[in-house]
Amino acid sequence: MAEAVLGGASPDQLARTPVPEDYLAAHLRIEDVDMFTGIEDKDVRKSMRVGRVPMPELAPDEVLIAVMASSINYNTVWSSIFEPLPTFNFLKRFGATGGFATRHDLPYHVVGSDCAGVIVRAGVGVRRWRVGDRVVVSPIQVDDQEPATHGDGMLGAEQRAWGYETNFGALAHYTVVRASQLIPKPAHLTWEEAASITLCAGTAYRMLVSRQGADMKQGDIVLIWGATGGLGGYAVQMVKNGGGIPVGVVGSASKAAALERLGCDIVINRSEIGMGGDAPGSPERTIELGKRLGKIIRERAGGDPHIVFDYIGRATFGISVFVARRGGTVVTCGSSTGYQHRFDNRYLWMNLKRIIGSHAANMQELWECLRLFELGKLVPTLSSLYPLAEVAEAARLVQTNTHLGKVGVLCMAPEPGLGVTDPELRARLGEERLNPLRDPSAPRDTPLLAGKV
Repeated sequence: MAEAVLGGASPDQLARTPVPEDYLAAHLRIEDVDMFTGIEDKDVRKSMRVGRVPMPELAPDEVLIAVMASSINYNTVWSSIFEPLPTFNFLKRFGATGGFATRHDLPYHVVGSDCAGVIVRAGVGVRRWRVGDRVVVSPIQVDDQEPATHGDGMLGAEQRAWGYETNFGALAHYTVVRASQLIPKPAHLTWEEAASITLCAGTAYRMLVSRQGADMKQGDIVLIWGATGGLGGYAVQMVKNGGGIPVGVVGSASKAAALERLGCDIVINRSEIGMGGDAPGSPERTIELGKRLGKIIRERAGGDPHIVFDYIGRATFGISVFVARRGGTVVTCGSSTGYQHRFDNRYLWMNLKRIIGSHAANMQELWECLRLFELGKLVPTLSSLYPLAEVAEAARLVQTNTHLGKVGVLCMAPEPGLGVTDPELRARLGEERLNPLRDPSAPRDTPLLAGKV
């Protein structure tokens, strides 16, 4: 099958080509869940394995995708250190719902929540998609038989993060997804670029642009923590596109330079306010850091933030609540430094501020977000690329926050730079614009960091 996909076989040829009985995948093993007990540095390279796993049966509403490329998200880090809960608990709970869900309750977990690839099989209930289609995948599976799903797909009780709360994720040569997760791949992007956008860009879109999130408007000052991260890099672009003023906070001079290349209006290094990477040690320290940060933002942006974009969590959340303006909004989608947040509630209620919890994006939001890529209004934030055999090294980069933007993983694609079917649009946009976070010293006529692959 791999040869047929890579050779550009027709849909009929792909449909006639046998599917392998097993496939290569990055996965975790249930017997390893206690391996980090008592260990401070829970190194994901020790738990993540790459090996062959059995090919799962396909449900009627599912497709099998040959994964050309994927990317690392922080949920893969959480999975690999078995925190805050081992994901095998999620798989067991999902399997208990019965039917085809029982397939997911296994002693191994294939992880990964971003994918660009080619459909090679479609279940009998799939209507809008066919073998041979090039697609990207929503990281969220929803239950279309739940009433809440039809109001907002993210509100259904059976909504799950694919490749995190479900099995058969995308850091592999093949993945199984529901047809309701599929979106056409942007034709001007390479496989690895397209595989770096759905989870983080969709999440940032809901947090900032959607009415379900902060509902950003023109002129809004938006403070973005971790502004060169996978989420932050897309947040900066969306604020700029929406007529807002992005204020990005980063932790090093090199990341500050990268943020300037991304076009962020105001760049603040954490060292400017005397802030390290850990949470402030006391409420008084939180207020002190908040006052310093607020003073800088007012001097450079002309006012306090209307919106604070915070996925960092424990290390920043108390400052976020303090620094948002009266009536402002803190929107959060995660807690990479810890999910037990501490803040002074007086600054929230007395100043009529809001905290909005946000998670991924519903399908309509994600389609609208992907349209912005097709229009050239948003660009990928891919900065480095690894082969599937070295996926644990890629995950370690994200775990230690030593990366920029998105860290990609080539799965079935043999080399970078493949998958483009609209070279004219790509040429109009330009390689430099399409890859703003890549190493500026790298030649622009070579694939993205090809030396690592």
